[in-house]
Amino acid sequence: MQAPSSSLASSLRALPRAAWILFLGTFLNKFGGFVVPFLALYLTSRGYSFTATGLAIGAYGAGNLLSSLIGGHLADHFGRRQTIALSMFLGAGAMMLLSQARGLPSIVALAALAGLTGEMYRPASSALLTDLVPAGQRVTAFSTYRLAINAGWAFGPATAGFLAGHGYFWLFAGDAATSVLFGFVALVALPKTAHPPPGKDGWAEVGLAVRRDRALRCMLVAGLAIGFVFFQTSSTFGLHLKLLGYSTKVYGGLVSLNGVLVVLCELPLTTITRRFVATRVMAAGFLVAGSGLALLTFGHSVPYLACCIAIFTLGEMIAMPVAGAFVADLAPPSIRGRYLGVYGLTWTVALMVGPALGMQLLALGPPVLWLACGAMGTGAAVFALRARKGSG
Repeated sequence: MQAPSSSLASSLRALPRAAWILFLGTFLNKFGGFVVPFLALYLTSRGYSFTATGLAIGAYGAGNLLSSLIGGHLADHFGRRQTIALSMFLGAGAMMLLSQARGLPSIVALAALAGLTGEMYRPASSALLTDLVPAGQRVTAFSTYRLAINAGWAFGPATAGFLAGHGYFWLFAGDAATSVLFGFVALVALPKTAHPPPGKDGWAEVGLAVRRDRALRCMLVAGLAIGFVFFQTSSTFGLHLKLLGYSTKVYGGLVSLNGVLVVLCELPLTTITRRFVATRVMAAGFLVAGSGLALLTFGHSVPYLACCIAIFTLGEMIAMPVAGAFVADLAPPSIRGRYLGVYGLTWTVALMVGPALGMQLLALGPPVLWLACGAMGTGAAVFALRARKGSG
């Protein structure tokens, strides 16, 4: 049998050059994704309540809700590369407007606009990666894509924590600058891929495919449940640390730990996880991720918190590359952008609802929130086990 390290190296070498360009652009964008992880801290520092803060973050999620559908539509009709660039340029402008917003109504409106414009690229990126990479290589490809995202997370939040100490405006400016950079990378270096033209009524085709595809329906429910868990790390977790008396630098460091572990460990781990039944791998990962945050109930020291984040990250590394490849394999080529947009829609619903609900649970007490995360991880695992390719 081929050694795992050799097998991984050969799998990486097999990825096309255009995929690596997409990974680079994604890293640049995510490195500068400063605002969302610190939005709760930014708003509460300006005197807004937990409820008002949750409303603003929920508005960002509402923008995401539309971005998945619009981004998927544009990816199929306008093109993958063009959609990515458009998203980056419009998202940069929205971020700068948000930095100047005064008053809750304008903050909520501009947060929604930032969520809409800045996240339209996601279905296009996933569709482009699926276009470029054959089915047998997609677990490695999506793991590498996630590595690019998490490499940005590994360095970005720590940098953002430093910038926040000098003024929150610099978070918005850095976020916008890296978005513009990714937009230019997309226009100059990403290919114009050939993909089957969509039908005359593509959304009807998507609806019919979803109704027939039991596996996707199960993944939508699982994604909603585990998405609630994941988005607590970029919203209520920071507030939890603030209540414990820790600084933004501690929060940035703990979030960066998640990214560092993914960068160092996820790709080698896929040489093991891709050998097993995908639904079982996803279920195990979702269960471990939920358990990691549930354990936040029982300790408050920095080393203990770091262990909880490490357990959460282990579950993430087990489940997410396999989940991305699993759903990509389900997508019909002619409606790939919109199909992946529907799956992304589940995560945007989780982003819209999860932080706001998490704020309410945190107000009842941290144990209520973190034990709820454990329960949601378990629910996601159950639905992942029920996902099977084929109609039903």
